[in-house]
Amino acid sequence: MAYVQQARATADPATYARAQSALQKSLELQPADNYQAQTGMGALQAARHDFTSALNWAKKATASNPSSPAAHGVLADAYTQLGQYEASFRAVQRMTDLRPDAASLARASYTWELRGETARARELMTRSLKAASATADTSFAHTHLALLALETGDPTTALREAETGLRAAPRDSALLEARARAHAASGNMRQAVDDYTAAIAIAPLPHYLLGLGELQQSQGRREQAEAQYELLRAQERLRAASGAPADVDAILFEADHGRPLRAVAMAEAACRTRPFIAVHDAYAWALHKAGRHAQALAHANQSLALGTRSALFHYHRAKIHQALGDTNAANRDLKRALTIDPHFHPLHAPDAHTTLRRNDATR
Repeated sequence: MAYVQQARATADPATYARAQSALQKSLELQPADNYQAQTGMGALQAARHDFTSALNWAKKATASNPSSPAAHGVLADAYTQLGQYEASFRAVQRMTDLRPDAASLARASYTWELRGETARARELMTRSLKAASATADTSFAHTHLALLALETGDPTTALREAETGLRAAPRDSALLEARARAHAASGNMRQAVDDYTAAIAIAPLPHYLLGLGELQQSQGRREQAEAQYELLRAQERLRAASGAPADVDAILFEADHGRPLRAVAMAEAACRTRPFIAVHDAYAWALHKAGRHAQALAHANQSLALGTRSALFHYHRAKIHQALGDTNAANRDLKRALTIDPHFHPLHAPDAHTTLRRNDATR
């Protein structure tokens, strides 16, 4: 489990192999009722985005020990990513009933965030922070409190949460990325670039590279942006060679900065094994960029079916409505996106303002 956590923090896929080796050895030593190793295998497969396997292992773990909060947590994670939200919510409730600690309260927070109840999500994440005893749990809570603030257009609170977390964990890449986004939303572009660069030096995760690249592109620094995009392309070649499913960031990058038809193929494959709302949103955007707007709208609607407050999801659906000639629906989604967070994306937020003004002028 330590190896799984290390892999998440460093983006080093070799660490997953070490985790699998240790877990397999544990299962060899104790094949029956080894719920800890079964939970670990579920967490490992979830980290690798093989959520069907994660679900199978989590079911084995909860059968071996129905009173294991960690096993129910992995079960919840797998159900969420497989689009089985009610089952996920029940698993989180069971986990919280068994042990209302930092991990279960953080998952409970996410169930409300998915449903668009950000105030409830923030309350539960604050409780998770108070219950945290390990630095990793404290950092996780501060990161997500910062992100919840960003997603409600409050970069000042986001910056405060990120900086508080970084005082205890100055090399936490997720906190650095959260602070980068808060700086960008506040107009402090130099600090944002510095934080993104520091985060990437620790863990070159795709969404850090994409965030920095699009921020640099928005500033007209195309050459620097292209350096981030080239790293993303190299990561995508490695991903494709390994046969691993594409993540949301890779799909969005290919749709916006590569070949939309390839993005559609990546999204279609990802959605078959991971029909999560963020994958539906990426699929919708890829289809839209490829000119298949009617199909795109169906997936955009699925991405917002739970009531999730996402400025990006609403912006994507707005542009799809616009392409289909439904200006009124486009305006509703554009206004919703900018109300949620007027700085939601360095390239798309300015376009949302421009499109809305143009639509109002035309009308």
